Amino acid sequence: MAIKKHIPNALTCVNLLCGCVALSIILGTKTTAFQQASDWQELMPAAVLIGIAAIADFFDGLVARALRVSSPIGKDLDSLADMVSFGVVPGAFLFKLLQHATAGSNSSLAYLAFTVSIFSALRLAKFNNDTRQSDSFIGLPTPACTILVTSLPVILLNDQFGVSGIILNPWVLLALTFALSGLLVAELPLFALKFKNLTWQDNSLRFVFLIMTVALLVLLQASAVPLIILLYVLLSVVRPSYG
Repeated sequence: MAIKKHIPNALTCVNLLCGCVALSIILGTKTTAFQQASDWQELMPAAVLIGIAAIADFFDGLVARALRVSSPIGKDLDSLADMVSFGVVPGAFLFKLLQHATAGSNSSLAYLAFTVSIFSALRLAKFNNDTRQSDSFIGLPTPACTILVTSLPVILLNDQFGVSGIILNPWVLLALTFALSGLLVAELPLFALKFKNLTWQDNSLRFVFLIMTVALLVLLQASAVPLIILLYVLLSVVRPSYG
């Protein structure tokens, strides 16, 4: 039964592998290729891989606790994997978006996208040493930040609401980059989707968030993702006592 202690780390390695492959796809695309909405299809495999990485990241800790095989090595490995999938990758996505948005002008601004990667590293280091974050989060979790960023090219591919002009505005992208960077390290208590039981009394905020998330996804599809992350932050702020 010794093999069970390796299952959580194997899931963490799946997270890392997905992040590495996603990064190679993002950096392998040419900025000049994105001339029309359908061209953003090139980044979809990377978006799918980050979705798989997020699932693996959710389950590695869950499985470790269920099997009672948590270890310091597993914790460090998880942070190292997260730094790739949820630190470097969102910076690379924003870099490509900013490269496209600033094409023919001041394209050097695109390198500011990696501010998110720097603050992701700061957040992960802080999380590893912050004993307050066992049942909730202080600051925006890196997977939530990455899911928001990853949703942008998906929205551009299926721009049902005509928001491509807003998303590809370089100043909007820079504002988003700095806002996310600040939220990653902010002293802002945010609830975690960890259910100790399934009672409404102990998990009302989580249930409300999940119900509203499903409703937004049905109505707006990929365009709902930025609103869902905003909802997550606002619900935490409005109701900080979540049990």
